[in-house]
Amino acid sequence: MRILMSGVLATTALCAACSEAGDDTKQAEYVTTADVAMAPPADYAFSEPSSESSAMRELPPPPPARVPASTMGTESSTAGPGIPAIPVGMPKVAYRYSYGFRLPADGIKPLQERHADMCENKGPDLCRIISMEQVDEEGDYSSGSLTLAVAAGEARRFGKDLSAATGKADGELIASSIEGEDLSKRIVDTEARLRARSILRDRLMEVLRSRKGTVAELVEAERGVAQVNEEIDQARSWLTEMRSRVAFSQMEIAYSAGTPSSGGFTDPIRDAWGAIGKILGNLVAFLILVVTVLLPLGLLVWLAVRLWRRMGLSSGIGEGWTPADKAEAEQGA
Repeated sequence: MRILMSGVLATTALCAACSEAGDDTKQAEYVTTADVAMAPPADYAFSEPSSESSAMRELPPPPPARVPASTMGTESSTAGPGIPAIPVGMPKVAYRYSYGFRLPADGIKPLQERHADMCENKGPDLCRIISMEQVDEEGDYSSGSLTLAVAAGEARRFGKDLSAATGKADGELIASSIEGEDLSKRIVDTEARLRARSILRDRLMEVLRSRKGTVAELVEAERGVAQVNEEIDQARSWLTEMRSRVAFSQMEIAYSAGTPSSGGFTDPIRDAWGAIGKILGNLVAFLILVVTVLLPLGLLVWLAVRLWRRMGLSSGIGEGWTPADKAEAEQGA
């Protein structure tokens, strides 16, 4: 608006100086006013905004950029300017799977062999046999066990395959469990300890190479190197073991024979039928005891009695080996 008024005043002053009247002044004023009004607004801070710019300012701000889901688990999205993002590592969890199967006694060994073959077919990179055991006990009861180390990514799928194979052998799954142990902190602490001990060993080796110091200091440095090397080997062993537990899940499989008792009228009959063998065994054991112990003792007693009578001691005559009937005949005569 000030530019417009300045143009008008300048035009009026020019017309007054030239002493021009009437129409010329109006024409010059009209032209100047029109030129100034049609001119684009100056880019000053105090210029009046146009209707288009005010309309643009009334538009809502654009939505914030969406963060990809793949990056949300690896670094923090709330870090301010100049603050580096903190990486977040995945937890290191060691899983242990346990399965219990019940099936007939004569089917334990074939099923156990089938499960072991399924593990070997996957190869040592995915499955390894740790131990295998089978126990045949008295009666129809028998048991077995199989311990495997399965790759963590294949453990659950392999467990389902084992259950499917058990169903084909007239068996059933009676127990299952999954346990996990978080080893993240222990692994991080062991790695930090390993790095610190490696730096200490390098410094001690530098002291030994430079030969700086007294003999006692060099000897102490050698002892320190030996001790640090031992700690480094131990830390590496722990680290390897924990990483192996995370990479391979331990799977324990138990096999048992027999049918669980359902209760009812038939339970005593089944128990008595199962106890027949035990009763017969006790009877035979008693007969063996009688034959081996009582029979010799009875024979000795019988011989003693015969000897007593033969000597006549039982009749009180004292005729030695004279029979009792002959001694009575002599007394009657």
